Amino acid sequence: MTTVRESLNEALVACLQESPEVYFLGEDILDPYGGAFKVADGLSTQFSDRVITTPVSEAGIVGVGIGMALRGLRPVVEIMFGDFITLAADQLINHAAKIRWMSGDAARVPLVVRTPMGGGRGYGPTHSQSLEKHFLGVAGLRVVAVPSLEDPGALLCNAVLEDDDPVLFVEHKLLYPSAILPLDGRGDFDIVRRSNGYPDYQLQLHRSPKPSLTLVAYGYMAELAREAMRSMAYEKEIFCELIVPTQISPFKLESLYESAAQTKRVLVIEEGSQTMGWGAEVSARLHEDMPSTIKVGRIGALEMPIPAAIQLEAAALPSVEKIMNMAVALVA
Repeated sequence: MTTVRESLNEALVACLQESPEVYFLGEDILDPYGGAFKVADGLSTQFSDRVITTPVSEAGIVGVGIGMALRGLRPVVEIMFGDFITLAADQLINHAAKIRWMSGDAARVPLVVRTPMGGGRGYGPTHSQSLEKHFLGVAGLRVVAVPSLEDPGALLCNAVLEDDDPVLFVEHKLLYPSAILPLDGRGDFDIVRRSNGYPDYQLQLHRSPKPSLTLVAYGYMAELAREAMRSMAYEKEIFCELIVPTQISPFKLESLYESAAQTKRVLVIEEGSQTMGWGAEVSARLHEDMPSTIKVGRIGALEMPIPAAIQLEAAALPSVEKIMNMAVALVA
């Protein structure tokens, strides 16, 4: 079965084959290394003239990518660890995201910045963060998070070949070896895709009763949510619907609103810390736009740097147990 890593790798190959305007830049991406998480494996061998290894300068890499995009190319930039995206914040926020608006739509920046985020591997405080929340709400910048559903590579191809605006493309480290869950009904879940391009997904356990709780999570947190759904159904007889967005900014909440209108209870799950995060904004919008009868709970990382010790890291990050405990409290 295809993994998320394989799907993303195949997508990059397909993009480079389809368009001579696609270039791939990053640190340590040349074969035989193929990048820190091997998503670039084999690319430099097949496309030696358009796969470019770079100095260790995130600001420089993204800056060059912006320049290439302005010249009509479609560059893909890999940032080795998402923690280092802060070094390119000026290029993304003050340049890539604003050029279209400052030029009166005369110039576009079709740039994709891919980067692995998240903890769970014991990498410590500076290599385990979920920093995408700092880029949410930046006008002109799209933030996309990969799930292990359907075809992650299709998301990447859409960003690279079809999107003429800059995209921050977030890939959780723990998802790379995960098998992709198809939409053909072969698994435990009934899955419905809402829209194309950057879709939302709605999941329920196969033949489960009407859900009494809506879970909403993106990226790897959707994996934990699915596991919690299964456990709650068998152990607690609590049935949930899970909404998995792929575009987390600008916010697309129609699928969540529809589910929340039915269940009246929503649990928002993110790996980043709760304060000023994605979950806080989702919660605020639910309270603003939905009836006052909606109950909302949130789960996120503790307000601390991510520990290196595995046991402490696990305590700091969301878990299936934490999701279940909060879900039970909301339903009660």
